[in-house]
Amino acid sequence: MTTIDEQGRPEPPVDAGEVAAALGFLDYQRATLAWKCRGVDADGLRRTVGVSTMTLGGILKHLAWVERYWFAWRLHGLEWTPPWDAVDWDADPDWEWTSAAADSPDELIRLWDAAVEDARRLVAEAIADGGLDRLAVTPWPNGERPNLRWIVLHMIEEYARHNGHADLLREAVDGETGE
Repeated sequence: MTTIDEQGRPEPPVDAGEVAAALGFLDYQRATLAWKCRGVDADGLRRTVGVSTMTLGGILKHLAWVERYWFAWRLHGLEWTPPWDAVDWDADPDWEWTSAAADSPDELIRLWDAAVEDARRLVAEAIADGGLDRLAVTPWPNGERPNLRWIVLHMIEEYARHNGHADLLREAVDGETGE
């Protein structure tokens, strides 16, 4: 049975095996981002802090791209899908960050939710085809291929880092704090 905390996050299992524990922590980090963005309007998703150009909307779009990058393209070798397939990354290497300001809150949440759901399905396929030892299809430029274990741990780190940013940004939007 999954315990849901007061912010709506599923607590990672305390007595699970490696797969369930790792995926539990990843889902907890995903839910933390959802909490930090919940109820924020378009102006709030565009708000910056200090000299940084980072926004909650940019974090949502960036993490949607990161989900697709690691679990679809890198892990499974799948082609890029909209909106990612039409981006001129040479012209704007930070496109997911900069373009988020033109997206509505609903668009950003839908894009991120869809990326997370797709990633969950792709992870389940990879677990069934080799578990956490399953190697990524698309190698790094040096020829190395990370396994699913490395990718999941990296995603936990990616979310945790950006959730720290989201804490500061959310506080700047409406004063909400917590963890």
